[in-house]
Amino acid sequence: MDVKRIVLGVTGGVAAYKAAELARLLVKDGVEVQVVLTAAAQHFVGPATFQAITGQPVFTDLWDERIDSGMAHIELTRGADAVLVAPASADFMAKLAQGRADDLLSTLCLARAGPLLLAPAMNRQMWEHPATRRNIAQLEADGVILLGPAEGEQACGETGYGRLLEPPQIVEALQAQFRPKLLAGRKVLITAGPTFEAIDAVRGITNLSSGKMGYSVARAAWESGAAVTLVSGPTCLAPPLQAHLVRVTSAQEMLEAVEAHVDAADIFISVAAVADYYVLNPSELKIKKDAHILTLELAPNPDILANVASRAKPPFCVGFAAEIEDVEEYAELKRRRKHLPLMVANNAREAIGTDAVELLLLDDHGRHVLPRADKLTQARRLIEHIARLYHGLFQ
Repeated sequence: MDVKRIVLGVTGGVAAYKAAELARLLVKDGVEVQVVLTAAAQHFVGPATFQAITGQPVFTDLWDERIDSGMAHIELTRGADAVLVAPASADFMAKLAQGRADDLLSTLCLARAGPLLLAPAMNRQMWEHPATRRNIAQLEADGVILLGPAEGEQACGETGYGRLLEPPQIVEALQAQFRPKLLAGRKVLITAGPTFEAIDAVRGITNLSSGKMGYSVARAAWESGAAVTLVSGPTCLAPPLQAHLVRVTSAQEMLEAVEAHVDAADIFISVAAVADYYVLNPSELKIKKDAHILTLELAPNPDILANVASRAKPPFCVGFAAEIEDVEEYAELKRRRKHLPLMVANNAREAIGTDAVELLLLDDHGRHVLPRADKLTQARRLIEHIARLYHGLFQ
């Protein structure tokens, strides 16, 4: 993670308990976390919890004597990469919008030098109130970065916007803020996961793809500043926060979804493990088991990547080739046959379902090995390579 030190502010609200998990995840990522609690936050969570998680003293008082200079609002943010307030209550955001500084957290937010990120949490009616909307507009005009809120069930029993993002989502959004915006203003279309080709009402043909690589590429593209559309086959993965997710099942559905979005795309990255064949005349009912051999008639699925690459004005196309033997040879043949500027090759035995992989990038400049690493790291390296090729900056 690029972030090394964070001041984590916690304000009052039921969602304050999630800040403890957020602090734990940040510490797990190697981030030094300095927690500051408001008086209201202490009605929900206590300093001892955060001190145990972070290994750092927790501050609550503007006049805390543990700071030798007596200026905690200045000292606590020195050297910090950002101030993150999660949850940020409606009252606290109103205070910031007005420039008020009457406690430690609000004062250090005004006195900070680095970015300020707020993760709002409140009742949906409070979030929708005109006063809150005015305050949000003012904060965004002042350069404050908002993370969320999410839509969902709230502690009051109502459902709507105002729910705090889950801690992993906040960490993801925080990381994205500090990634270089290599594809800012670009639109990236990505396919991910397996496809499922029905045999009958309950059975089908699929593969072992988990979707992890495609979702990691989507996240890396989003982090790079791109507007991402992710067309995904069946997976259990959560998409990047601001990605437009299109769920599909079969290869034909994936093709239709890609064709519906490709005209707006600057870059198309085909990561999905698309089934090569589908079943002709699948049964609408469950086929009953008997002692006879079941014969399936299969027909080839369309080649989605080839269809996109052969368009009159195709986007910048990137393919993935998962091979078992002669990986580089077969991948380069595919690249040339489909006229792709970039093909990403890997060994299927080592890649499918795993958390780490070695990648081989093949383009007009030659071969480029990305040594084995976790898939998110590889996705970020890949996006950097794509950006250089796309912008004509390759050395």
